[in-house]
Amino acid sequence: MGTARSTVTTSATEQVQLAVRQALGDLSATDRVLIACSGGPDSLALAYACSQLPLRAGVVVVDHQLQVGSAAVARKAAEQCVQWGLKPVLTRQVVVGSGPGHGGPEAAARTARREALIAAADELNAAAILLGHTRDDQAETVLLRLMRGSGARTLAAMAPREGIWRRPLLDVPRAIVHASVSTVSVWRDPHNIDPSFARVRVREHVLPAMTTHLGDDIVMGLSRSARMLRDDADALDHFSQQVWEAAAHIDCGTVTMDIQALEVQPRAVRTRLLRRAAITAGSPPAALTLNHVERMEAFIIDWRGQGAIALPGGVSAERAYARLRLSPSLQAREPTCE
Repeated sequence: MGTARSTVTTSATEQVQLAVRQALGDLSATDRVLIACSGGPDSLALAYACSQLPLRAGVVVVDHQLQVGSAAVARKAAEQCVQWGLKPVLTRQVVVGSGPGHGGPEAAARTARREALIAAADELNAAAILLGHTRDDQAETVLLRLMRGSGARTLAAMAPREGIWRRPLLDVPRAIVHASVSTVSVWRDPHNIDPSFARVRVREHVLPAMTTHLGDDIVMGLSRSARMLRDDADALDHFSQQVWEAAAHIDCGTVTMDIQALEVQPRAVRTRLLRRAAITAGSPPAALTLNHVERMEAFIIDWRGQGAIALPGGVSAERAYARLRLSPSLQAREPTCE
């Protein structure tokens, strides 16, 4: 029995290490990477894999201080990483915001964590920050965003590489990742079994039901869809950028675009341009909805002489002859523009 378990662990460890090698193959031997570690099985598996490879790998253990005993969990995770020979191993306590402007608890914790990780990366001049998201995490994210009614960019979910951020395990099943550290004592975040979180309900009920009725390949299929949608979204962003450079004009925060240039674009490109124009003029991205974009689009494809519309952030959008104009709020305008 012990031999069989050891064989499974060895195989899983090799798969995780291979994924890490492939994800970091472009880095030089002198580049430092930082592993974001919570003490859970995903991040510890990533940390262990890095410790077995010829990498300059350090660790940042983030303590969100959201639960009793979180400092002890962070300390134990840090000690484990030190035992594996990773260095430096840093522990950072963060304060998670709450209330208006911070989003839900998950979003607020993610923001605090990312800020701490970026600060550590700047301090150590790290080339990459490694996150432990797995294929199952990707599938859950796709389902959550699909249920909210999202476009291609959002359904593309998490990218394997995004600036300084890398997710080496994004194509590795969670079961394999966990098996690679089956002999290690890991922390199980109680939030991961709390049904008040939509992600937990998807993980514990929705995906298992889909697997039962649709087959075992559902997680792989969702992950593959995210990858294909990312390719499509990248192409649309590329075409949108070309039009933006040719047709958008910005003066003191006011964005103007030629109606005809927008009218001839495929809708997927046009809506991207409208959203970008609103954000450039000052609309908060999170507050800008499809309804706002469609009302702006009506100036182009359903023009009936309608008046200006209000967008989030105090931005005003209107059609002025043959141009679409988006103006920032008076408070957001620079004094030199008045």
